[in-house]
Amino acid sequence: MTTVLVHLKVDYLGTDRMGDRFPGVRFVQVDPDGPVDADVHGEVLVTRGMKSPNLAEVLERGVEWVHCTGHGVDEMPLEAVGDRTLTCARGATAVPIAEWVVAMLLTAAKRLPASWIDEPPERWFLSRLGTLEGATVALIGYGSINRAVAARLAPFGCRLLAVRRSGAPVDDPGVVVVADAAAAVAEADHVVIGVPSTPETRHLVDADFLAACRSGTHLVNISRGSVVDQDALRAALDSGQVGLASLDVCDPEPLPDGHWLYTHPGVRLSPHISWCSPNSFDHMGTNFAANLERWLDGRPLEDVVDRAAGY
Repeated sequence: MTTVLVHLKVDYLGTDRMGDRFPGVRFVQVDPDGPVDADVHGEVLVTRGMKSPNLAEVLERGVEWVHCTGHGVDEMPLEAVGDRTLTCARGATAVPIAEWVVAMLLTAAKRLPASWIDEPPERWFLSRLGTLEGATVALIGYGSINRAVAARLAPFGCRLLAVRRSGAPVDDPGVVVVADAAAAVAEADHVVIGVPSTPETRHLVDADFLAACRSGTHLVNISRGSVVDQDALRAALDSGQVGLASLDVCDPEPLPDGHWLYTHPGVRLSPHISWCSPNSFDHMGTNFAANLERWLDGRPLEDVVDRAAGY
């Protein structure tokens, strides 16, 4: 019998309901913060992908495959994983994140909520509203999330420029791959950051990146806060080089009380919730269950993390 160690405070994957589907699998709950019982042993570990007091110990209990329930593995101690197979829930929440991005672009173009009124306005029938039709959107990184963004923006008639590390072309309608990020952002009305968090992408969005952007650009970050140099962003917002920053992530998280990102008029900040939807946890569970079937059948796993690349 295969044993799956569920290394989660709350079993939001619903492994307690997977028994009928996997009668030959035993699911064992392991508190990420508590002592590990001597008889705990399993081939598969499901974890949030963050450091915890007992993670290293649990990994040594026969674990061969580690599955992170989220998309990013930047907080996973990869050195502790060693040569074990590591997978993640790549793409499981891409749709709600993409919807959040589209919402941010629409609210920017339509000046929401600023264009709502609660008293008689200076004038009726006329306002300087923008449009997404014909707008240029630079997608920095073209993984599962920005692919989902592109699929939802294409019907609006946006011009979509994707910047990929590989530079390889894509078949997605309306998407043009651009090798040079500076060239892409120089033309963009909106810049969507969707790269993985690695040592190489830390402060990718720095003063030089922002200076290359079209003046007044709208910056959207659904990657990780560390990808943006927040001091450089503040300077760019204050100068008008960046007209608006819609951020679902920041550095650090949680952000301390009194931080300038809470109150800057050019910032729209949400508390890392773009992934949320009524079905987000179900999709994470489906993602894991599909890979568990492959594991039991001896087939190659999907969404395997390249530990050298960090994603």
